[in-house]
Amino acid sequence: MKVLVANRGEIAVRVIRACREMGLGAVAVYSECDRDALHVRLADAAVPIGPGPARESYLRIDAIIDAARRTGATLIHPGYGFLAENEDFAQACVDAGLTFVGPTPQAIALMGSKTAARQAAQAAGVPVVPGTESPFSDSASDDEIVATAGRIGYPLVVKAVSGGGGKGMRTVAAPGDLLAAVRTARSEAGSAFGDSAVYLERRLMRPRHIEIQLLGDHHGTVIPFVERECSIQRRHQKVVEESPSLALDAETRRRMAECAAQVARSVGYTNAGTIEFLLDEDGQFYFLEMNTRLQVEHPVTELVTGIDLVHWQLRIAQGARLDIAPERALTPICHAIECRIYAEDPDAGFLPAPGRVQALTVPGGPGIRDDRGVAAGFEIPMFYDSMISKLIAWGADRPQAIARLSRALDEYRVVGVKTTLPFFRWLVGQPEFAAGQFDTTYLDRLLADRRGIPFVTPTPTDEDDAAIAAAIATWMRSHRAAAAPAGEMRAWRRAARTEGLR
Repeated sequence: MKVLVANRGEIAVRVIRACREMGLGAVAVYSECDRDALHVRLADAAVPIGPGPARESYLRIDAIIDAARRTGATLIHPGYGFLAENEDFAQACVDAGLTFVGPTPQAIALMGSKTAARQAAQAAGVPVVPGTESPFSDSASDDEIVATAGRIGYPLVVKAVSGGGGKGMRTVAAPGDLLAAVRTARSEAGSAFGDSAVYLERRLMRPRHIEIQLLGDHHGTVIPFVERECSIQRRHQKVVEESPSLALDAETRRRMAECAAQVARSVGYTNAGTIEFLLDEDGQFYFLEMNTRLQVEHPVTELVTGIDLVHWQLRIAQGARLDIAPERALTPICHAIECRIYAEDPDAGFLPAPGRVQALTVPGGPGIRDDRGVAAGFEIPMFYDSMISKLIAWGADRPQAIARLSRALDEYRVVGVKTTLPFFRWLVGQPEFAAGQFDTTYLDRLLADRRGIPFVTPTPTDEDDAAIAAAIATWMRSHRAAAAPAGEMRAWRRAARTEGLR
């Protein structure tokens, strides 16, 4: 049996590794700029699907379905991003006689709409943040929008019905800012998701962002997992996730998990998904939205429960029954924290910094996991998300997890591109982070307070290291190409496929 992984980068590597562990064949797809990418090297077969821009490659449903047919793959794992929450893609897999490793197209369509998902949560008896029950139509008048906002109350948030990651989302503090925010959110949502519909939601003051991972099989069983704390966000985009949350006691965890399971059962949800909640300062939680896919931060849940979520995704897709004890899924066995390491320049407003990774030193030791999709010599393209890796540390308790994370961040070296590593080294040393005293507004406030203070101060040693690494990489490439016999080069490539992530 073969699984086609309809994605790239670290999540494609993660799924391919799971396939190998389960004895399943793994098929990669790649754009022109990903020809030498790590997920291509690790797969059993790889199929080109188009030029670099995602709309001409990773978003081409026809090319991906054709790649599955050509290679004999019968399952398609979408990873996250790209087509992972696209009901048309899931339906195309069904129509082609392929198994989509995820929920049904109907569940994706229902829960992928934030307003429809809110209605489903309310029908399941789960509290939601006050807001509009349906999106504004294109013909909605300014007076209608203003009147609706007045009933909800300020501050409020204009939110895109589709998508995520903070796109199409604007906070409005006063009525005079409302209509401009609606226009901006509609424009951004239309460009990002092809859907310009927006709705309004009351803005909770300094809430925590808590989410519940769950799995559902095709036999009616839904298992919720211990929560993830995702409150450390920059412009509504998560940058650090951990589990469990310091803000929840055992009873609140149980109630939140049961609410998540109620929503999933009510819509017949299958495979992996996540229900996201906002927790206010009084301890009341509200349904926010559902992500109908595997989350970027799934490793922290795997570490605190000892359960491999990707393995279970593949088992469920093949019809297996969930036999995970509910208490096991809700009982943390350790504490885990994840940092998303990006090729971004933190001193330039976190602008993407694509380029060639000339050298890479990855931390190890007790309590460290590094999920990445690049290696030394690889190019980080300009066309996609610039994530290099997800660095996860775990320990018997939160202080030990933080100590290991801090040590690993100090060990981590990436030469050739600017990264967010200096930012994370600074963040984990902040007293509020150590004390767990933060909310969704914390990081933006913290960054505003230190505006103009650089995270990175170049030193002669740093520059020397970069020059040496670049010279070595250039010499090795030219030496291999010029000096190695053809047979030796083929052997080296085979070895590279095997050794790429060691």
